[in-house]
Amino acid sequence: MNIAALDPGRDKCGFAVLDGKGQVLIQRVIDTDKLIQEVTAAKADYGFSRLVMGNGTTSKIAQGRLREVADLAVFVRDEYRTTEMAKGEYWKANPPRGWRRFIPVTMQVPPVPVDDFVAIILARRFLQELKDKGA
Repeated sequence: MNIAALDPGRDKCGFAVLDGKGQVLIQRVIDTDKLIQEVTAAKADYGFSRLVMGNGTTSKIAQGRLREVADLAVFVRDEYRTTEMAKGEYWKANPPRGWRRFIPVTMQVPPVPVDDFVAIILARRFLQELKDKGA
């Protein structure tokens, strides 16, 4: 069972698809204007029927737009602390090099948006919820 996740934003969204074990199949930052096309294409490629999204910026607008995607159940979840967690995940995946490796990553700002890492965190939280409920 694959699951999609979305961190909605005004101009860009973090998007990811994970398998049922939490392994990342795709992750990307997409333009909000292309949300429906990206989700529809990924749904065709990865066959998910559930999408979990954060409750932050523009989530209500994104929920309304996602109604256009056939056979997709949307679950809204709290985004509490996901941006800070995503920065940490970014630095794990992309360790600083050169002189930057001597500066604690907690004092650095990733050079790219981390919305895709937020989507991964949301998906893994949701998968853990399902596991805890025995679903």
